[in-house]
Order: sequence, then structure tokens, then C-alpha cells
Amino acid sequence: MANHKSALKRHRQSLVHAGRNRAARTRARNAVKAVRLAIASGDKTAAAEALTKASSVLAKAAGKGAIHWRQAARKVSRLAKAVNAVKADA
Repeated sequence: MANHKSALKRHRQSLVHAGRNRAARTRARNAVKAVRLAIASGDKTAAAEALTKASSVLAKAAGKGAIHWRQAARKVSRLAKAVNAVKADA
């Protein structure tokens, strides 16, 4: 355990930041799950709405540094491709 005052403060800050990042990643995962559920059900409009929400949540997580911006872009791209495939089928 750290003994210096600045190191103790840094440790406290790291715990706060880790919790914030964990929450952002969880929100992003849940948003992605919602899109995948809507795609599986075959509901075009629900999938499109869930995709809009998920892309916003992923962009926020990437902007805060909780996930890498390229990972967020990749997930949005793949989800959009899947949503468009549902639209083409129905």
C-alpha cells in the first residue's frame, strides 16, 4: 500500500475512475444486447431505435475513455449492418 499522501490520493482517484469506466462499459454492453435482441425478434423499427440509442451510448463511452473509439466504431458498424440485413429480409 502507498504511504505518500499524493500516492494515496492517486489510489482513491483510480478507484473512482475504475468504477465510472465499469458503469460506462456495462451501459454499452446492455445497449448492444438490446439491439441484438431486437434483431433476433425481427422487429425492424425496434432494432433501428435500439441501434440509435446504442450508437449514442457507445460514442459516450468512447469519448470518456471507457472503451477505445475504434472498438465503439466497429460495434456500431457491425450492428448497423445487422439491422440493415433485417430490413432487407422483411
